[in-house]
Amino acid sequence: MTFPQARPVVQQLGASQIREVANAGIGLTDVLPFWFGEPDQVTPPFIREAAKQALDAGDTFYTHNYGIPALRTAIAAYLSGLHQTIAHERVAVTSSGVSALMLVAQTLLNPGDRVVAVTPLWPNLIEIPKILGAEVVKVVLEFGHSWELDLQKLLDALTPGTKMLMVNSPNNPSGWVMPRHQQEIVLDHCRQHGIWILSDDVYERLVYAEQPHQAHCAPSFLDIATPEDRLVSTNSFSKAWLMTGWRLGWIVAPASVMEDLGKLIEFNTSCAPGFIQRAGITALEQGEDVLRHTLSRYQTARDFLYQNLNALPGITAPLPKGAMYLFFRVDGEKNTLNLCKNLVREAGLGLAPGSAFGPEGEGYVRWCFASSVDSLALGVDRLKNYLATR
Repeated sequence: MTFPQARPVVQQLGASQIREVANAGIGLTDVLPFWFGEPDQVTPPFIREAAKQALDAGDTFYTHNYGIPALRTAIAAYLSGLHQTIAHERVAVTSSGVSALMLVAQTLLNPGDRVVAVTPLWPNLIEIPKILGAEVVKVVLEFGHSWELDLQKLLDALTPGTKMLMVNSPNNPSGWVMPRHQQEIVLDHCRQHGIWILSDDVYERLVYAEQPHQAHCAPSFLDIATPEDRLVSTNSFSKAWLMTGWRLGWIVAPASVMEDLGKLIEFNTSCAPGFIQRAGITALEQGEDVLRHTLSRYQTARDFLYQNLNALPGITAPLPKGAMYLFFRVDGEKNTLNLCKNLVREAGLGLAPGSAFGPEGEGYVRWCFASSVDSLALGVDRLKNYLATR
């Protein structure tokens, strides 16, 4: 008997190894969950209150495909304060940052298109083009005191006929930040060859004190691109405003693709919930103190974890320049998925296997440090004890 099956390209997608590790911890007590890219604090009360007020006011109906005008205007004003002026007509609100990434891919990619990605990279970004039948070519960051990009390798990969470059900076999982001079060279190269740039900017506000742009945000293609460039920026409320469960994001795109993007929003989700969009407005307009507090807290956590992991035998931990992760090497480790499952079961420590971010991530482990120092210290002790006994 032949059973119905999904498309072959979907069958070949890699399942999330991060979820696989987390599932191994379901039902277990006293597990420290550092596996997901999620803060340990709830959304601030003033943002939650804005959603409550919108619900009480009956904001439960469909909205415009692109989002309510007030939120599009607020996003444009927020981005214009960080970068160059962004017109609200170029902004589309989405039901999460990952939905934004999928919508961009659906708008621009055809089966067989060549997509170049700077990796290691959040697996969703790698798999999304594959769902649409595109080919993904990887340019791997180099491991050292910090993760760094060999710019010439990237330029060599961006051959004529390449459809898209995907860049996530600050990067998940490595914390790499693409410097301005590299962005300028890459943007000029992509202009010459008609290559789209998809810039995943979800961590742009999480960049640390030694970085020259830390007072505002990480260097961005939005700082240097013209409105007509083949540049699409995606972002989310999840990380900077502690809103992971709200599923609210946005896209900035050239005006020439906005009409078609709107069609795809209709065919995917139609619109983001109105009461959640109202909370997004409040986050943008009143959330700078939250951002400053979060960044200060994460820098303290990052520095603590960096120092203490590097004190463990067999661990090499580069200093992340941005984002909320420390991606470290475990000497001699060849199967980090098994390692992380064992850490959950035997040590009560939940980390993400490097292999979840592609074969180039094997041998490394990601630790989300968006947590208290006390929790991190307990986690380091558990890792130390586990490594000493294996």
